[in-house]
Amino acid sequence: MTTTIECRAILFDMDGTLVDSTVVVEAVWRRFADRFGLDLAEILRSSHGRRMEDSIVRFGPAGVDVAAVAEDLGQFEYSTTEGVVAVPGAIDFVAALPPESIALVTSAGRALATMRMASVSVPLPGVVVTAEDVERGKPFPDPYLAAAARLGVDPADVVVFEDADAGIQSGLAAGMRVIVVGGAAGAIADDLPRIGDYSAIGARVDSAGAGRARIVLTIAD
Repeated sequence: MTTTIECRAILFDMDGTLVDSTVVVEAVWRRFADRFGLDLAEILRSSHGRRMEDSIVRFGPAGVDVAAVAEDLGQFEYSTTEGVVAVPGAIDFVAALPPESIALVTSAGRALATMRMASVSVPLPGVVVTAEDVERGKPFPDPYLAAAARLGVDPADVVVFEDADAGIQSGLAAGMRVIVVGGAAGAIADDLPRIGDYSAIGARVDSAGAGRARIVLTIAD
């Protein structure tokens, strides 16, 4: 059996969705946890998919210099690329989609997003919404709504690819449909379509007629 989903635009999260950066992300938060004597496991359970600054505020000690800590962690993360790879099938899947109908929506900063996508050869969409572009990051709907607005598409015509609980909440709150990538995320993902990686999904682009092309996604069950 297969599941078919039609849309006019696709929005991708980055880490865990297009890029497997688990090794680096865990190293970053281990650096943070060791510095302040925090529980690394608890940080990892809650930080994925959220802006770094938001997690520093949540877990850091009272009065922590958020900007300084984020600068330190950001430089460490930017300089560490070993172990970062593309999610299987992501390169070809993104390349097969209409460039005017896709966007990257990430809680990372713009410099890191640009570097990380290039390091694994995943095409960088023309529309990119990063941590600097919104006042409220995921799980609020603002990042995905901003991307839809830049593409000029109704949120109801958008499909979001996400792997993290915070990102799934963000996409659903924006009124979009969500496809979960990988085996993570919480109970919110239970009733959503899911793929292990992009070998399990196909895309057909129907550009017939006026207006934005229709994208038909087919998921192998």
